Amino acid sequence: MTTRRTLLAAGAATVAAMAVAAPAEAATAPIAATSLVSDDPIAHLVRRATFGPTPELLAEARTLGAAAWLDRQLDPAKISDPVCDELMSRLPLAGASIPTVRAKVAKNSYDGFKQLGRAAVARAAWSNRQLFEMTVAFFANHLHVAAPSSQTWDSRSDYDAQVIRKHAFGRFADMLKASMKHPAMLSYLDNRSSTKSRPNENYARELMELHTVGLVYSEADVYAGARLLTGLTVNKTNGTFLYDPKLHMTGEVSILGFKHANATAAVGESAAMAFADHLAMHPATAQRLATKLCQRFVADVAPASLVTKLAKVYLDNQTAIKPVLKALFTSPEFAAAIGQKTRTPMEDLTATIRTLGLGPEKSGLQLLDALYNGLVYAGNAPFRWSPPNGYPDVAAAWASPSGFLMRCNNHLNLAAGWYPSWFTRPADMLKSLVPTLPGSYGALVDALAVRLIGAKLPAQHTAAVLSVAGKLPTSPLTASDKTLAGHAPYLIALVLDAPSFQVR
Repeated sequence: MTTRRTLLAAGAATVAAMAVAAPAEAATAPIAATSLVSDDPIAHLVRRATFGPTPELLAEARTLGAAAWLDRQLDPAKISDPVCDELMSRLPLAGASIPTVRAKVAKNSYDGFKQLGRAAVARAAWSNRQLFEMTVAFFANHLHVAAPSSQTWDSRSDYDAQVIRKHAFGRFADMLKASMKHPAMLSYLDNRSSTKSRPNENYARELMELHTVGLVYSEADVYAGARLLTGLTVNKTNGTFLYDPKLHMTGEVSILGFKHANATAAVGESAAMAFADHLAMHPATAQRLATKLCQRFVADVAPASLVTKLAKVYLDNQTAIKPVLKALFTSPEFAAAIGQKTRTPMEDLTATIRTLGLGPEKSGLQLLDALYNGLVYAGNAPFRWSPPNGYPDVAAAWASPSGFLMRCNNHLNLAAGWYPSWFTRPADMLKSLVPTLPGSYGALVDALAVRLIGAKLPAQHTAAVLSVAGKLPTSPLTASDKTLAGHAPYLIALVLDAPSFQVR
């Protein structure tokens, strides 16, 4: 018999099946992810390029067409964003400069970290500039500086604004150089304490291994890089970037094909920036960034053909990011990748908010506090990953029964309006989702699934959803049904619990 338990088990099995093959002796084979979502190319594009589709965004994409909608999202300055702008006004420290943070909060305060994390959640849920925010999140994870982290209380918000957000649609070479000269990165990876008498190898290693070329360097490269980066430090008085020639270790360096005489301390900063340009344009960096972008937007196993194409676009355009994104989203490999990505806990939360049409509270930060703290509990709050490699971006990292149960609880809380309770929400949630009541419970679940997910559920899933109300798909439904109001939040939540909603 198909029951609600069957549906929940199917959801957990589907997420897990995207990470590992199901054992041969499994009683029920997992449902293929590709069969769970619409094959509409517009819907596929919007699912991948945003933190969750909304009816308005889907309608806009269908009106403009995929190419024009993508071009619009790639030009965020022309997209009005009043809701998000107002929310950011409540979080003045989220993008504040180092002097501003220092002037407004006490030393080592967590206030800047708190506002920055809440701003990321707000932008994901309610910004109209969705592809920009997705790209910001990608590069914040790639050039990761954990928040909170030691010695970055005054600089982490500025890092977000002046390194990641400033360059997300610019050139990766410029973003990389900005990160190399930012107090947040120099503090996080210990370069602020690196001197010619005691070079610290941590940043040089991660600069190559994580930020650029990957595991193609030697230990000699690490040591030479550490020597070259000495002198890039932080002003002890005001917390801003400082190049201190007294700390720089001179001497010729040769690193991954980069050579520099590095003859005097006066040229140390320019030599380090030349090294950054070399790394940004290195073929291994192009390959690595192309692979990670494919894993983010296309499939957990990056298509080799697309990686090769994107790496060429990246190098041909001198590390410009927009041409790479455009080539990715218009590629046949992307078009063929329907059903090959699953949502992280944060993506599941934001997609639920967006598809239910939940708005932010009229004032204050109680809602953003609750949403952020829930993501901390889920292990996926913005910037909270402690190691320097950033959050994993494959299904296997997020596939667990406990994680799936947490998502199911969130779906019901949000559908019912229980917690968080500060959303601006439709007066009648069911009516806002299905304005015209159909004649049967099965048709109601079909309508909910089309509205919330974009496609009907498989027949056995529809039956499982209705089991919570003690109904069959053929059970008649009328406006005078006295049980509908009580069952509605559970029906909505169970549609969101279905494996279809886990597929991005």
